[in-house]
Amino acid sequence: MTSGTEGTATTRPTSRDVARAAGVSQAAVSLVMGDKWHGRVSETTAERVRATARQLGYRPNLAARNLRLGRTRTALLVVPALTNEFFAGVYTGAARIAARHDFGVVLYPSPDGIGPARDPFPNARAALDGILASSMAADAVTSLRGDGLPLVMLDSDPTGSLGAATVNLDLADGMRQVTDHLLAHGHRHFLHLASAVDSWTFDIRAAELAARTARVPGTTVRTVRSPLTVDDALATTERALRASGAHRPTAVVCDDDKLAAGAYKAARRTGLRVPDQLSVTGFDDLSLATAIEPELTTVRLPAEEFGERGMRALLDVLDGRTPQTTPLPVQLIVRGSTGPAPSAS
Repeated sequence: MTSGTEGTATTRPTSRDVARAAGVSQAAVSLVMGDKWHGRVSETTAERVRATARQLGYRPNLAARNLRLGRTRTALLVVPALTNEFFAGVYTGAARIAARHDFGVVLYPSPDGIGPARDPFPNARAALDGILASSMAADAVTSLRGDGLPLVMLDSDPTGSLGAATVNLDLADGMRQVTDHLLAHGHRHFLHLASAVDSWTFDIRAAELAARTARVPGTTVRTVRSPLTVDDALATTERALRASGAHRPTAVVCDDDKLAAGAYKAARRTGLRVPDQLSVTGFDDLSLATAIEPELTTVRLPAEEFGERGMRALLDVLDGRTPQTTPLPVQLIVRGSTGPAPSAS
């Protein structure tokens, strides 16, 4: 005697079922589900196949496909530190795009923020398909790529990049926007509170600040360097302000928002009011920027979109396509920390 439910178990839909329901060939289904359809089937057809697959609950056999392609469908994202809000956004964006392509993203912070890192895998080639990495973690990347994994660099010098592609934010334009904003308010004596990290991302900001201010006669820029902490920025800025002599700066241009928070504290210790006697600008537009008073004028960087662009570039490299490398635009957000230079009031 047999049970009345025997033989009625639901079977998983196959690519043939998707092809039949979508009115396309099995080959077209394989191309679309394997993200190989570009230039082979139309975008309308690809969307119809994806919609049909979702409706039927079809999922490709990733294990078999990965074995056939020699892929692990895993990428490594190397960042300087997990405590930085910007890199959290980069990871969110990269993981979002990766998930759409059945990829996973492993997040790996370089020890102590920068410097060499030990390979987190017994065999990176066997565990990973490729690497996304910030220029601030370049030393870590060098040690991780002993077996020549495909690499996309983020926020890195495109003329000397280690990677097959480089994805950047338009940092030079961000600093142009900051400098022009302060010059328009009559500022002529600048203190550049620069990051002590030796990295292209900070070098490009310094170069643009120097180039922009050099166009205006009588403008001075003094640069001091600080580790990327509020306490270090406080101490560095306070020393600079007390030693400034006759040409006390009327504006402090900071390489990031944490440095700007330290500059605020230094201004208070030296009896200067922000922005009446000292304007301060940041870079990044972290949540910190609106947590301090007055709220910080800073450059907003689209972190999640940056991560998305980076992951798309890595997928393009893996599939033999040319990645999009146009720098992403950034935006100056003007708030209460900047105003007219005291002499122009």
